[in-house]
Amino acid sequence: MLAKIFSFGLLGIEAYPIEIEVDVSRGLPTVTVVGLADTAIRESKERVKSAIKNCGFSWPGERITINLAPSDIKKEGSSFDLAIALGVLAATLQLNDQNLKNYCILGELSLDGTLRPTQGILSISMALAKNKIKNIALPTANIKEAAVVSEVRVFGLNTLRQAVEFINHPETVKPAHFSLEKLFQEKISYAIDFSEVKGQFMAKRALEVAVAGGHNVLFIGPPGSGKTMLSKRIPTIMPDLTPQECLEITKIHSAAGILPLKDGIMLRRPFRAPHHTISDAALIGGGSIPVPGEISLAHQGVLFLDELPEFHRDCLEALRQPLEDGSIRVSRSAKSFLFPASFMLVAAMNPCPCGYYTDPKKACRCSTTKIQNYLGKISGPLLDRIDIHIEIPAIKYKELTDTKDAEVSSVIKERVEKAHSLQRVRFKEDRIFYNAQMNTRLIKKYCVLEDAAKELLKMAMTELGLSARAYDKILKVGRTVSDLGCSEVILPEHISEAIQYRNLDRWW
Repeated sequence: MLAKIFSFGLLGIEAYPIEIEVDVSRGLPTVTVVGLADTAIRESKERVKSAIKNCGFSWPGERITINLAPSDIKKEGSSFDLAIALGVLAATLQLNDQNLKNYCILGELSLDGTLRPTQGILSISMALAKNKIKNIALPTANIKEAAVVSEVRVFGLNTLRQAVEFINHPETVKPAHFSLEKLFQEKISYAIDFSEVKGQFMAKRALEVAVAGGHNVLFIGPPGSGKTMLSKRIPTIMPDLTPQECLEITKIHSAAGILPLKDGIMLRRPFRAPHHTISDAALIGGGSIPVPGEISLAHQGVLFLDELPEFHRDCLEALRQPLEDGSIRVSRSAKSFLFPASFMLVAAMNPCPCGYYTDPKKACRCSTTKIQNYLGKISGPLLDRIDIHIEIPAIKYKELTDTKDAEVSSVIKERVEKAHSLQRVRFKEDRIFYNAQMNTRLIKKYCVLEDAAKELLKMAMTELGLSARAYDKILKVGRTVSDLGCSEVILPEHISEAIQYRNLDRWW
């Protein structure tokens, strides 16, 4: 007998419908899986067989053929176990196959019939909302993630036996409800805070400006100066996520299989800090069916690259497109995949291989050639996309032992949010969100300088030998500094501060 089950698969971070056909017919006892299934799916026959037997059902001693349609798309993962098991039971008349047609079925089976959570559920739930069938049966651990989409009725199951009982008698399981609005009413807290960072007042101010204007940052300083500590606290001063941003981030993390199941949704901005040995495929996304890389996992958050010159050059050059476009396209022979990748880049490096080139207390052991080669690992086009680069000096003993309370993240965050609100009003017709995204036309339109500010900028360009690239960056950063000061016109003090964040241009 033939049974058909409705399910979904993932391509990148997008879901597509799959029809699973299970045919049980006369012949030698064997199980054949067709439809471009990967190893995990082909191995599902062993998991399904054990689960069916251990739950007290009969495994047919006949020929079983399982087809996953459409047959021209490669399928991956173990999320089809429950659908295949119910298909086998329906084809052998051990459950009501008429009710089975009303549900999308997902879930991985353990050998004793327990259901394990699967990935990509939010993408599937969002796709299901546009489908004629709007009921989904899946593991209980995934119900919060699926129930975020209000148009979909979500039924949580714990075991194969419960799934069979539910299909035969749908009234035994009530649909789950999840209030996204209620979740957003709760205050988001962090375990770390900017008040914990001793000294480094200029670096803190630079990060406040960077977050307020969406600018990328490069820290240069000796080991132990606090570059990593500062960077980890950036999400604490970023504005809270909007519901739309939450769904975008959750969708990516769910497809990658790293979504925390407790909350069912990402409520905090991500902070990703890959090691410098990472490959370009892991950074931008890859695989036979590409999965999101680190830059996509950092979407709407922070991508922190410590020891920037130690990263492979291919990795660093791969960042240029997403930094410009806010997305990354990964192409394969059959299809190309577009992953969102709008992140704040925060990079950190030593001034030389030994780390003490600019340290007044410790002597540098590096030759001029070594220093030039070290700095030369970072290309001009990548630096072109970093608006703020600032030196981080070693922390003095007086600053370390200071008992005065430093400014907390929540106070800095309030100033950042005010600057963001000004930019939203300013750019509502320009389809951008932050000062860092301004092009030449918008810079000319919105970066209005006082006469004294013009003279100061002219002097800086002449005396410091700054490039045309630095000129645009100074105007953008100056616009952000003026926004933090609630000024419509860029004043000399705003330009002066912006110039301080470009004094490392002489290094390259």
